[in-house]
Amino acid sequence: MGVYMGTIKEGKKMTKSFRMLVAGLVLAVLFCGCELNGNKRDQTVVPTADELKREELSKRLERRWDDANAHYELGKIYLGDGMWSQAENEFAIAMGYDPVHWGSAAGIVRTLVESDQNSKAKILAEDYIRRARYSASASLLLGKAFQKEYFDDYALTCFEQALRIAPDSAGLNKEVGFYHLSKKDDVRAASYLKHSFEIDPRQADVARALGRLGIAVELPRGKEPNPRRLDKLLQKQDELLDR
Repeated sequence: MGVYMGTIKEGKKMTKSFRMLVAGLVLAVLFCGCELNGNKRDQTVVPTADELKREELSKRLERRWDDANAHYELGKIYLGDGMWSQAENEFAIAMGYDPVHWGSAAGIVRTLVESDQNSKAKILAEDYIRRARYSASASLLLGKAFQKEYFDDYALTCFEQALRIAPDSAGLNKEVGFYHLSKKDDVRAASYLKHSFEIDPRQADVARALGRLGIAVELPRGKEPNPRRLDKLLQKQDELLDR
């Protein structure tokens, strides 16, 4: 009987130990599982803004391969990533579908400069400038594209070419004036802005720029072109003030 009771007590102790062992193993498995899941979450790759944009552009091109703007934007991403051949290829495709896609023209020149092909870049830039001389607007747009890529010399050449074609364009003189203003060349800026204002004195932004340069100008007085619209505007303002 004593032996039997002892055996029962030992069995209970073993059962309790076994239960504790099993519980410990379960907790260990659960802990490891949680840790692994946590590591998996930590290792999740979040796409970059460029990768998301590239995917969006790829979908656009799947729908319409001749989308010159999509090729241009994709080229800009490749250019930023230092993938010169891919960037040049996308810009070239854009110009194939739109020969006056001047942003892509400037993009090709930038790509060649970045890939240390300066001689080829210069030849192409001069060729694009010759192509744009058929109109003042084309020359201006190419100049602005070069300006965006920080090719100031090429940009200025384009602006001067545009002015030779349309010297009395108020808008063109204004654009060139603001360009020189951005380069801190106040003397040239004032010259072009004054000429722009003389051609079209109803340019408030030009008048303000000239005022900041110390040149006093006066906006022309005239009749309100749409007095009824003005009356409605004033009436609306009065109603808002009375609330």
